Amino acid sequence: MAKSKLLRMDNIGIVVESLDDAIAFFSELGLHLEGRATIEGEWAGKVTALGNQQVEIAMMVTPDGHSRLELSRFIEPAVIADHRNAPVNALGYLRAMFAVSDIDDTLARLQKTGAQIVGEVVQYEDMYRLCYVRGPEGILIGLAEQLTNNRNPL
Repeated sequence: MAKSKLLRMDNIGIVVESLDDAIAFFSELGLHLEGRATIEGEWAGKVTALGNQQVEIAMMVTPDGHSRLELSRFIEPAVIADHRNAPVNALGYLRAMFAVSDIDDTLARLQKTGAQIVGEVVQYEDMYRLCYVRGPEGILIGLAEQLTNNRNPL
């Protein structure tokens, strides 16, 4: 029997309280709102094992069209856990890393939305400038500015 081949990663999901605030933050970062809808019913709950659910989602897409971020606001059932202020080394904690052309400009724009830098901008050898940022609701993202054409992954 042939092994199934991975085709791509479709998206990363983040649960939020305010879709509007999260959309504004990720729009300022450079993602575009691809669509927004309410998903509800027992069929949707079969995927998540939450039963009958109602969730409002917004799909954000990167400028190159290759990566997506699904923002979800659960209406039913109610959210049962809050990990927004967990440190970056907490088990299961999610952060997404974004490549940017100018980390200083990006930080200045994001800070206008209330985002705060975690720690400081650091330089990794002569290849990258990096930092973490907390956006609305404590959403943690990483920013990476590539300094050379050397594409060594971190």
